[in-house]
Amino acid sequence: MDAVEAAQSGHPGTPMALAPAGWVLWTRHLRHDPAHPDWPNRDRFVLSCGHASMLLYGLLHLTGYDVSLDEIRDFRQWESKTPGHPEHGHTPGVETTTGPLGQGLANAVGMAMAERLLAERFNRPGHTVVDHRTWAFVSDGDLMEGVASEACSLAGHLALGKLALVYDDNRITIDGETSLSFSEDVGTRFEGYGWRVLRVDDGNDIVALDRAYGEVRETADRPTLIILRTIIADPAPTKSNTAEAHGAPLGKDEVARTKRILGWPDEPFHVPAEVAEEASRIRARGTVMREEWQAAHVAWTAGHADLAAQLADALSGRLDVDWNAVLPRFAPGSGLATRQASSKVLEALVAAVPTLAGGSADLAGSTGVHLKGQSVFAPGRAGRGIAFGVREHAMASIMNGLGLHGGVRPYGSTFLVFADYMKPAIRLAALMGVPAVYVFTHDSIGLGEDGPTHQPIEHLAMLRSIPTLRVIRPADAAETAEAWRAALERTDGPTALVLTRQKLPTFDRTAAGMGGAEGTRRGGYVLLEPEGAPRAILIATGSEVSLALESARRLAVEGVPVRVVSLPSWELFRVQPPEYREAVLPGSVRARVSVEAATRFGWREWITDDGESIGIDHFGASAPAERLFQEFGFTPEAVVQAVRRVTSRRS
Repeated sequence: MDAVEAAQSGHPGTPMALAPAGWVLWTRHLRHDPAHPDWPNRDRFVLSCGHASMLLYGLLHLTGYDVSLDEIRDFRQWESKTPGHPEHGHTPGVETTTGPLGQGLANAVGMAMAERLLAERFNRPGHTVVDHRTWAFVSDGDLMEGVASEACSLAGHLALGKLALVYDDNRITIDGETSLSFSEDVGTRFEGYGWRVLRVDDGNDIVALDRAYGEVRETADRPTLIILRTIIADPAPTKSNTAEAHGAPLGKDEVARTKRILGWPDEPFHVPAEVAEEASRIRARGTVMREEWQAAHVAWTAGHADLAAQLADALSGRLDVDWNAVLPRFAPGSGLATRQASSKVLEALVAAVPTLAGGSADLAGSTGVHLKGQSVFAPGRAGRGIAFGVREHAMASIMNGLGLHGGVRPYGSTFLVFADYMKPAIRLAALMGVPAVYVFTHDSIGLGEDGPTHQPIEHLAMLRSIPTLRVIRPADAAETAEAWRAALERTDGPTALVLTRQKLPTFDRTAAGMGGAEGTRRGGYVLLEPEGAPRAILIATGSEVSLALESARRLAVEGVPVRVVSLPSWELFRVQPPEYREAVLPGSVRARVSVEAATRFGWREWITDDGESIGIDHFGASAPAERLFQEFGFTPEAVVQAVRRVTSRRS
């Protein structure tokens, strides 16, 4: 109450209602060590209802984490450790960034999946080094979001027995009572998913909470939902059980009256001495658990030194890959869709990178991630191949949980157009720095006959607009291999690989003037250098690079030397040294034309004010790909005409 009052913003009601549930879990059942928040075998706790962040900050402070009372006083203030919603990497003990409802819940599913993956890989008879649970507090709003249904359905199917949700059934949302829009039987719904459902009818019943948590710890065959009936803002005298307590300070008078009801001193941020002393006990408890694990780890290492080294590498994110030996080579001239090239690269990488795990949203055959001989994650069994089902949003959110847990490098695939369904989770991956890899195929009107519903137009621009997300659209098989390398070498954020359905030529890079595909990892490079100084530059990505090459060759016959630049990743190119960018796109050559089968939005950055963009700023149509490219102006003739126009302006 005091923190929200001091900030004059925030959500006091849910933290008040869930305080008993949080305290019992964190002091009696959660396996954690406040002095070592990153202890690998700790239980994971996710506050999916991230608006209730003061509950988490209070628990962190009171159980001995490095979150001081001064930080609590600075709730929601500049540079404090207590921002409005929990932020991973910003506050010790915060496992994931939450706030957008449903995301944390799906992250928790991913964390539970990661635990099973690592347990199956590293545990041995008599030696258990991976054994922990994932707990999440969720709200009515979390369960209303579609991503919750997607993720919980999959969790039940996979029988994730070490996952538990505590559902805060307070029946209040911002707009009023949940009965305005929500009348389902949540327990029956989750039983239908295959979950165990427990009930605690009073959020203040410490004994019942303790018993329910104990039952969770004895459950191994399926995930558990605890339906906890609470009263929001209990025991505030006038605002409890009302929407007023959800997202605004209670007010000084209401806070004072509530403290009197509780028999609490009327001073801000009071912590009783006996509560403060609990932090030492909890830290001591955490030290014992961690040291017991460390002793077990030492015994395991003695007999399994190779596994111990692998686990250390997995948790650190280190890769030991001889890229020259691992990445496949592709013969020049062979017609190969970049999705097909990606499949060949991924097959080699999965064999070389044991932390890689992922799959698709029911499109594995089309996106090229259905790999022969790969074990599949299934009920009661881990596997590096994951069948996410038709659940794009959950897939991306679960990938975040896999990556945040540690020890897993997640990838997920679908058609590029369905990135729309994944956007909230992609944004959070970028915000948190999760090194996820999105394999987006069927990347343009080249999709063809499926028509405009499945032909992405604006999606490249959308993805490029997300801070820290790297988008790579390779032009041929060789660039695709380099794109995968760039994605896996990155450890500080996500990467989107954007790939074609249609076959493309693999360039002969031994020919005169042709550049090597390693320039892909710099975001852009000179693919074709003409004889003589270039009068114009053609810049393209993906499938349109071959169109640019053909156009440049036609112009060369006319005596117009044109440089072709492949620019697969704007983000990577931007961070190159200025001298490199100038060497690729010299300021002295202002006659530039970009070619990309997507909206032209954003291309002005690269083509200068008097250049031209050949793109598509309208929806596509249903027809064979070749006809669509012709009808929409992606032809050598159209590109040649554009170059003639921009060069005439400079003469």
